[in-house]
Amino acid sequence: MRRFVVVGHLGSTDPGFSLNDLPGAGRMDELCRCVAASLCLSHGMRRDAECWLLLLGGPRGPKTICFSGAKVRNLSPDERNIAGLIKKALGLPCGTTFREASPGVWVRKGGLAAVLEECSCAVLDEGGEDVREGSSLPETLLLSDHLNFTEEEEALVHGLPTYSLGPEVLHADQAIVVLHNERDRRES
Repeated sequence: MRRFVVVGHLGSTDPGFSLNDLPGAGRMDELCRCVAASLCLSHGMRRDAECWLLLLGGPRGPKTICFSGAKVRNLSPDERNIAGLIKKALGLPCGTTFREASPGVWVRKGGLAAVLEECSCAVLDEGGEDVREGSSLPETLLLSDHLNFTEEEEALVHGLPTYSLGPEVLHADQAIVVLHNERDRRES
C-alpha cells in the first residue's frame, strides 16, 4: 500500500465552491492534482495507492477525504472531475468515522491529529533523509500543500521520520510522482 496524506491548509470544506474557480476554493486545483498524481497511471489506476486530503480551510471544520485506487470509480485525471467528487463528498453529512460518498471516496470530520492516531506516517521535508539513500520507504507519507506546516502541526509531527526528495522544493503533486517513481524502481 502507498498512502499520501496531503494537508490542504486553505482547502474549502464547503461543497458550494465553484468548479470554475478551483484555485479560489483554497487551492483545490493543487489538491486535485495530488489525487491524480497519487492514483492515475497512463491508461490505468494505481490500485495499491490511496490519497487522503486534509481540508482545513473551513468553514465547516476540518474534514478528511480518502480516495482509494483499489475501489474508486468514475475518476479521471482532470482537476474538474476530481473536484466534482470532492464536492459530492463534502455535501454528505458525516461524523468522525469515514462515510462513503461515492465508490472509493470517503469523507469524515477531523484533520491531522485524527490521521496521526491511526496511521504511522513519515513526513516529506527538505531536511530529511534522501529517499534514494533510505533502505526502505514508509507506507504513508505526509505532505503539505503550498504552505509550510503550522507550529501546531509541527508539534504533532515532531519526532516522525522525515524524507527529502533532493535539493529543490517541488509542488506536492510533483513530489508524489517522484515518490511513486522511486518505489516503482525499487519494486521492479
